[in-house]
Amino acid sequence: MTRENLQTWVVEALAGLGGSGSVVDVSRAVWQRHEGDLRTAGDLFFTWQYDLRWAANVLRARGKLRPATVSPRGVWELA
Repeated sequence: MTRENLQTWVVEALAGLGGSGSVVDVSRAVWQRHEGDLRTAGDLFFTWQYDLRWAANVLRARGKLRPATVSPRGVWELA
């Protein structure tokens, strides 16, 4: 497992949340669905919440998430 997996998990989490959610909501959804994966991910276990934000930035650059300037502060939205 690598931090690149987190991009897919962010999209999955947001889809499950109806297309948008706070950073906390997305983190909670990822943890609930992938806790086992995260616990066995080595160093990523200690950085996954930071890396989740990295994944959101990559997804924004790829047009999969709405830009941070368009979404409400602290909310991630599928494009």
